[in-house]
Amino acid sequence: MNNQLVYVAIAILYQDNKFLMQLRDNVPGIAYPGCWGLFGGHIEKGESPNVALKRELIEEIGYDLPSFSEFGCYSDNNIFRHVFQAPLLVEVNQLVLNEGWDMGLLTPEDIHRGSCYSPKAGEVRPLGVIHQEIMLDFIEKHHQS
Repeated sequence: MNNQLVYVAIAILYQDNKFLMQLRDNVPGIAYPGCWGLFGGHIEKGESPNVALKRELIEEIGYDLPSFSEFGCYSDNNIFRHVFQAPLLVEVNQLVLNEGWDMGLLTPEDIHRGSCYSPKAGEVRPLGVIHQEIMLDFIEKHHQS
């Protein structure tokens, strides 16, 4: 049994009080399959969280993140998440989804409810539990009225 902690860098990308999220592939063996989650991924050996985040966003959605700041860290038994925040400075249709099932801008209501409709899946899909927790924290701390 591998008890080694996995380190990841993930991004809260926001635009017009909505949040870019990825509908994760519906395959066994990944964390939160078929659930909405944040973009990002594994930090490779010798890589800083900042460098990992920029690399992952280019790989996953073809987005070269211009500037961002740290939001916080979230850890469970298996994964240590470095969470960053940044405005999304391009339209969603300018992004290329290279990893995942779907992507979309979720509203605070979607996040509070814990689910969102995916046109590609053709159904409402849940948010990953930790991703919902992170997003609720973010919305609470950065409430825009």
